[in-house]
Amino acid sequence: MTRVRDLRTEAAAAEFRRQPLGARWTSAGASIIYLMPDPTEPNSGYWFADGDDARRRRAVDLLQAFRLYRAAEVAMRRRTRESMGMGENDLLVLRYLLKAQRNGQLVSPGELARYLAVSTASMTAIVDRLAASGHVRRERHATDRRSIYVIPTVDTDHEVRETLGGMHERMLSAVVDMSPEETSIVIECLERLQTAIDGVTPAPPLDEHA
Repeated sequence: MTRVRDLRTEAAAAEFRRQPLGARWTSAGASIIYLMPDPTEPNSGYWFADGDDARRRRAVDLLQAFRLYRAAEVAMRRRTRESMGMGENDLLVLRYLLKAQRNGQLVSPGELARYLAVSTASMTAIVDRLAASGHVRRERHATDRRSIYVIPTVDTDHEVRETLGGMHERMLSAVVDMSPEETSIVIECLERLQTAIDGVTPAPPLDEHA
């Protein structure tokens, strides 16, 4: 079967290879370290023999497509952080604050620390950094002056929308024409993959004295 070159996929693969081997990561509240083989190699990500049946080979191709998407997403997040001059956790905090603001909710530093699973001291440093750059401000509660909340600034909302809005629109346009049946299949597939990943437990450490 002829392989059609996709320059966008190749660009994502190239971006992925520039990251340190064995430590290519993304984040959803906390860093997730995972290994990922070279995405330019056919069926390279899942260690099956050439003689496996066609059904398994289709599954390998599907999972490889998901991995290429993840590589592209990791690269996009890195570019976003660089364009805004902030780290991964800083950007996660801003997105969390903006979502809470749209829902009319106030967020304390303690809640942010629990969201990122970091210490209070680490969160204080993040908020200090974001406040110094003008992305957030601290405000005391109107009636309980002991309570402090972190508020995103108007400029932050505009900057994040300018940076991420176009990307969200392109992603939406890529799937908006899918039929209800196609959408259900993709959602079910992602849910099954999430269940499989959630079931993975770390291997016990090797006994150095064994």
